[in-house]
Parts: sequence; structure tokens; C-alpha cells
Amino acid sequence: MSATHHYPVLRLRPKEDRRLRAGHLWIYSNEIDVTKTPLHGMIPGSVCRIEDAQGKAIGLAHINPHTLLCGRLLSRDPHLLIDEAFYQERLHQALRMREKFFSAPFYRLVHGEGDGLPGLIIDRYEDTLVMQPGSLGMDRDIALVANALQALLHPTGILLKAGGAARRLEGLEDRVEVLFGQVPERLQIWENDCLFEMDPRGGQKTGWFYDHRANRRRLLSYAPGRRVLDCFAYLGAFSIPLAKAGALEVTAVDSSAPALALLEENARRNAVAPIRIMHDDAMETLARLRDRGEQFDLIVLDPPALIKSKKDFKEGSIAYRRFNDLAMRLLAPGGILFTASCSHHLNRETLLGQIAFGAQRGDYAIIGEGTQDMDHPIHPAVPESSYLKGFYIHRRELIADEPE
Repeated sequence: MSATHHYPVLRLRPKEDRRLRAGHLWIYSNEIDVTKTPLHGMIPGSVCRIEDAQGKAIGLAHINPHTLLCGRLLSRDPHLLIDEAFYQERLHQALRMREKFFSAPFYRLVHGEGDGLPGLIIDRYEDTLVMQPGSLGMDRDIALVANALQALLHPTGILLKAGGAARRLEGLEDRVEVLFGQVPERLQIWENDCLFEMDPRGGQKTGWFYDHRANRRRLLSYAPGRRVLDCFAYLGAFSIPLAKAGALEVTAVDSSAPALALLEENARRNAVAPIRIMHDDAMETLARLRDRGEQFDLIVLDPPALIKSKKDFKEGSIAYRRFNDLAMRLLAPGGILFTASCSHHLNRETLLGQIAFGAQRGDYAIIGEGTQDMDHPIHPAVPESSYLKGFYIHRRELIADEPE
């Protein structure tokens, strides 16, 4: 990739290069010197050469002149050509890392900034790939990425499953379409010695959440003989391995009837005892279980992002507090609550504060932390790429004094 291409130039204002020099990959529109380089004259989704105020090159970035986050750095080599060969090399790097740590082809292949491809998510389901371009630049380059994937992995099908708030901020519409080959209505996943089926088109995100794989595995040794409550159970990625590991009883709560129908299918597929299904709002269900005096030995509380933007912070933060308070009231002495947040707007310390509110009611201790698995790499200079926070909370048992 030694070819040189003369991309249009965007120059930063004085001192606005410091964050990029420190390793971050994002450029904001108020950092551009629009008097010298007209940002709004750039083609949306195109590649630009980024320079500091003195004209020294910083690298190449995808540009969207209509958003506050207007640039995402692709390379610090200003002489590269952002073409199919560029994507093939980055994808090859991502693939080699996954193949070191995962024995089966079920993982997130590309995790945006963590893999040097900001704005792009690709999940691998054996021979099928599901892509989520979240930026205008990646959406514009999607054919280059798809061609590079075909050359590298020879998949049987590539599905574009693009939607969500990030795309709307970029001015992009939701898209679901087959880019290459054949993509069946259902895909299978092997995880934690269980076989699951999911719906890549109609399911959440790409259909599955690989990020909690290690956290799910960590809970298995605690499952035998325990009563389990799995909130936001989705397709059973927590529930079914816990049932298979010997849980006495598993209750799965979710507001999605199609998800719960698939969960029940997945339970039968793995020959586990019937799972108690509760099709309802999780907050209301937790309150009812509390009012009935029910208790559980193991509770999983893994809600979707309750804070999708800064304007949602107050309301979402209160929701995390209420969820954790209710869950801790339902936890039996000696039990474990695994509670998580995937909202990158909620930092670790704030989540701990919301957990501490509920912990005032009893004797609780944090005995471990969990984060996203290794196929979701974190860019050390981009804190936004670290989004998943989890805590293992133990309710201490009261030990009665032994008679003299």
C-alpha cells in the first residue's frame, strides 16, 4: 500500500491537534480552521488529509461535514490510499488477533476504533458476516469492505444490518440488505458449550451480543443448585448455559415476545429443563417479585443502554439506580448479582454510586469486575471504545453464633 493519493486537506485550528497527537481518532467540527480549509465544501463521507495549524500532516480521516463529530482518523500515514487493499490489511490484522484467542469462528471480527476501523462493526457467525457501518464514511466504503471480506474469508453470505442512533446522527437511514451470497433467516452460534439460533435481520444489533461471553462463562461454576433470575434475557445467552450447568431453576424476563420464543427454542435445543418465562417490563417484574417476597441465589441484570446520549443522563442514571436497588432486594443471603451497563455515557464510578445506593439496605461486597471480551478491543487513547462495565456483587450471609 505504498501508493500516494492527493486527498483534499482539512487544517486544524492552533493547538487542536493535541488530542489526536495523543492517540485519539476523533475530530470535531469546531476544531477545523474553516477560514483556511472549508469543511462544508468537502464531499460527505469522503477521505481527507488532516493537518495541524502549521500544515504538518496528522493522517487520513473519513469526513462528515454535517456532524459535530466530523472526522474519524483511519491512518496516520498521509500517503496511503484508502482502498480495498487498505481494508483487507486491517481486516487481516483483526482476524489474526481473533484466531489467537478463539478456537471457533464465532466472534466480533471488527470493533470500530479498537481495530483501527472507526465507525465499523462486523460480527462473524461461522461462514456468515453481519456488518454495521455507523459512520457516513464507512457506509460510503461498504463495497470496498465487502470485497475485502470476500477475498480474505470467502464467506457464504454478508448481511448489512445498519441502524440505530449513531447512524441517524450521521444522516443515514436504516438498512438491512444482503451484500453478497446467501444469508439464512436463522444463524447458529456456539458459545459456552451451548448451541443457539438467532435472527440476524430482526434481532437486536447484529442478532447476538458476543461482548458478555467471558462474563457468562465466569458465572457457570456458581450455577449448580441455585435459583437464577435473568433480566433482559433476550435469547438466553446467560440463562441457558446456567441451566445446563445445573441451576435448580431459571427465570428469564424480557419484553420481547419473539426473543423469548427463540429462547424457549434454544432451551429445547440444548436439552435443559424448561425455563420459567416472564414476558413483561423488567422494572415492573422486579417490583412484583419483590412484593411477593421472592429471592434468588443468582441474578443477572444486563439492560440495554439506558443512556443513549448526554441528554438522557439524568433519567437513565436514575433507572440504573432503581434496577440495582430492586435486584439487591431480591438477592438471597450468600447470593451473587451480576450487574452491567453498556452505556458509554455512564462511567464506572457513576455506576458504582448507583449500586451503592441499593447496597445501603444490606451487607454487600463487590467480588469481581467484568468488561467486554477480547474480541471487543479497547483503543488505549479512545475511552469511548471501552463501554461495557460489570460488577459481581455478593450478599454476605449472616452466620449465627455457635452454641457453647
